[in-house]
Amino acid sequence: MPERLPTYFISHGGGPWPWLQDMRPHYSELEKSLVRMREELPAQPKAVLMISGHWEEDCLTVMSAARPPMEYDYFGFPDFTYQIEYPAPGDPALAGRVRCMLADAGFTAGSDEGRGFDHGTFAPAFIMYPEADMPIVQLSIHEDYDPALHYEVGRALAPLRDEGILIVGSGLSYHNLGEMRNPGVAREPSIAFDAWLQDALLSADPGTRRQRLLEWESAPSARSAHPKEDHLIPLMAAVGAAETEPATMVYHEMFMDNFAASSFRFG
Repeated sequence: MPERLPTYFISHGGGPWPWLQDMRPHYSELEKSLVRMREELPAQPKAVLMISGHWEEDCLTVMSAARPPMEYDYFGFPDFTYQIEYPAPGDPALAGRVRCMLADAGFTAGSDEGRGFDHGTFAPAFIMYPEADMPIVQLSIHEDYDPALHYEVGRALAPLRDEGILIVGSGLSYHNLGEMRNPGVAREPSIAFDAWLQDALLSADPGTRRQRLLEWESAPSARSAHPKEDHLIPLMAAVGAAETEPATMVYHEMFMDNFAASSFRFG
């Protein structure tokens, strides 16, 4: 049996940043963390299951294409960024297994053969696996953003960790686009929320950690950090898949001296 893999919640950065020469240097710390993430795994994964905050559906949906297309889910970037190709293979067998595991756990789950990689997947994956040789399957979040539901999704998928599947929740620990674009505005609320997040993930016992995450809206500056929680919800699945295992912060910085951003490993 393969060695159990950890799970991750990563802050994936903005748009197609790895392809932009003027943007990529600002992401040097995030880039280093993604390279380390690959290097610190106890074994080479068979595939990656990416739960991206950029894909939400009215039921949990799994990407099932053998050769997934691309989703250019950003705007205002140079024309060439809408022609980027990240030709990693999909894994229809894994997609089918994920769907069955979710169904067995009582979830309504669907599949989508036409869905492509969004930038919450292909941007970090390009840094981790630039050869595009790692099979990747995306799982949507549910549009209701229920943290308890997504925590249970993680619990249902946890056995995949013992089968060589790397589970990654991809979002951002702070995601308020309006405040990010106004220098100085995001700094204090992002620091306050990030401090709460670190305490909840790194210091709390597993039961308390779960409860604090389910009640995340009571955190300091919670709604300033996440006016819409699409980029936070993948964290719930990553924690649920690890449940009682300890957390480690694997990336943290004041991005461009503007807002706090962090990523975490579980297990």
